[in-house]
Amino acid sequence: MSVEHGRSTNDRRPSRLTRAGDRQETASKLLASAARTSYDPLIEIDWEAPVPGDLYGMSPEWCSLYGTPMWDEMTHQQRITLTIHEAASIAGTGIWFEMILMQMLVRDIYFHDPSTAHVQFALTEIADECRHSTMFARSAAKFGVPSYRPKTWIRTAARPFKATATGSLAYGGTLFAEEILDMMQREFMRDTRVQPLTRTVSRIHVVEEARHIRFAREETVRRAANITRFQQARVRFVLAVTAYFVVTSLVNKNVYAAAGLDAEAAIHAAKNNVHYHDMVRRGCANTVEFLTEVGLIGGRSTMLLRRAHII
Repeated sequence: MSVEHGRSTNDRRPSRLTRAGDRQETASKLLASAARTSYDPLIEIDWEAPVPGDLYGMSPEWCSLYGTPMWDEMTHQQRITLTIHEAASIAGTGIWFEMILMQMLVRDIYFHDPSTAHVQFALTEIADECRHSTMFARSAAKFGVPSYRPKTWIRTAARPFKATATGSLAYGGTLFAEEILDMMQREFMRDTRVQPLTRTVSRIHVVEEARHIRFAREETVRRAANITRFQQARVRFVLAVTAYFVVTSLVNKNVYAAAGLDAEAAIHAAKNNVHYHDMVRRGCANTVEFLTEVGLIGGRSTMLLRRAHII
């Protein structure tokens, strides 16, 4: 029996972070919430509205160059352009992982009874994610920027994960992608310096993702409760790899040239930007705390999380 932070990893007594309600009861509540507050972005968003030329694409504090000498030297227009492209890049990574999530959810409920609230909410979440992916893609197109995505080799390497990930690995990986984006967008939607389109997209996503995050957290608790030490070690490792590539893929390197910057110099500045690293850690803090509590972060796998500035 291994022990972390003074607590046995096999001690599954529920804490503030790990408590999960009855699966069907939780799903019923989430279905009721979805009935009250769900949005069709094709209708809710005014896609014909002009794009203001003097507003950021996202809160500038989340820009990978914010706080660097290079940021200080940039013109206001370059900052606006860069934040628009970085917002589209983040959205592109979101689409990539939402596609993975949808496949994992379909596989997870394949043998479950579709008459149950649990399966019906999972199907509702899949429908939500389809709309979110369309919304992210259309917002990037509205801004007139490229369809940024993680590198081809990363998307190819992720195929085994999306085809086989189950249980605590699938739901834990989902949290890394969903919760950092949720943290960002809660700030974007309240920031009057930010484009109205970004703020509306963020608001819709935050409202609906709150249900998805609760669903994923409770399923993570249930699935992690009975895994063996060997399974735990495997989940920790693959989860760390997943988190590493999700977080390090948020900003596509091509965004810098789009803003008229020296790409190599910008990449170097972003790589060494302490402010951005702090923002990433803040964005991942709730996820790290939760997954540590359920035993899915720990051991040697934390080295990858440190390299990505997640911890």
